[in-house]
Amino acid sequence: MNIKTPDSSKTYLVTGAAGFIGSFLAKRLLDRNCRVVGLDNVNDYYDVRLKETRLEQLTPYDNFTFIKADIAEKDGLMEVFEEYKPDVVVNLAAQAGVRYSIENPDAYIQSNLIGFYNILEACRHYPVDHLIYASSSSVYGANKKVPFEETDFVDNPVSLYASTKKSNELMAHTYSHLYKIPATGLRFFTVYGPMGRPDMAYFGFTDKYFTGEPIKIFNNGDFENDLYRDFTYIDDIITGIERLVSVPPNGEDGVAHKVFNIGNNSPERLMTFIGALEQALSKALGKEVEFKKEFEPIKPGDVPATYASTTLLQEAVGFKPETSIEEGLERFAEWYVGYYGVK
Repeated sequence: MNIKTPDSSKTYLVTGAAGFIGSFLAKRLLDRNCRVVGLDNVNDYYDVRLKETRLEQLTPYDNFTFIKADIAEKDGLMEVFEEYKPDVVVNLAAQAGVRYSIENPDAYIQSNLIGFYNILEACRHYPVDHLIYASSSSVYGANKKVPFEETDFVDNPVSLYASTKKSNELMAHTYSHLYKIPATGLRFFTVYGPMGRPDMAYFGFTDKYFTGEPIKIFNNGDFENDLYRDFTYIDDIITGIERLVSVPPNGEDGVAHKVFNIGNNSPERLMTFIGALEQALSKALGKEVEFKKEFEPIKPGDVPATYASTTLLQEAVGFKPETSIEEGLERFAEWYVGYYGVK
């Protein structure tokens, strides 16, 4: 397979550039000598200092421009497109998190619906070679059939977050159809790694270990029917996106819009993952680590299993994750211990 790399003569707009995936993608593109415009509102959904740390890794690059702005503010976004005329847009700016969407639905409507509409409008008025945007594995809802395939029925979301991501796919399809915008949606499956999101379970479990608190495991303590998650290491995700940026859909089926799963195709039991995290922290600290555990019922909006079929993406760009859960968690644990200075 002839794997295409990003074209360094083009300008890449990465929204959510202070976020987990956005910052890693921006750095990979910068290392490829691409011109990157990073946009982020640097909100306080989680620790702003972590977002600033991610940005600090990008600012030394001469080919990086950072703009503090919100995609929900249409006029400001249009000005960015007018000035920088991006060739490729990777929209990773979004309000993330399933459980938080139950507490604060407004944030999801503003960022994920209005913000994404503004991105589509900007791509309409300032045509781009390719729009890539973040969808989510949560669109599969409570689907029982695994692995999840892109052709599966996804009209029964079980959280507002999932509804907004499904809406993004529909909106992108429509804009692609009407205005010939080549667009690719990526259904991410539980991305983890160093500098990850503190609202993710593995990060929260680690926090609680160092504060001496028990971790809450939402599987009823039912080890026979444990939750399964398709954990995907950040570097693997970035490799998948990097290969896709130069391969826009060609519209051979009438619409230049495609949706891909981007995951690990190898789900882990939640308890197996927790055991691997204990081992990784034990190695990083040089002493045995065991979490205090409390078992609770599954939370509203959570799904029993996420499991990606990645066949389509592999056929399109040769994507295949290579990082084992043990290796990925060891890298996270080393980073965490160093970053927070914990012993």
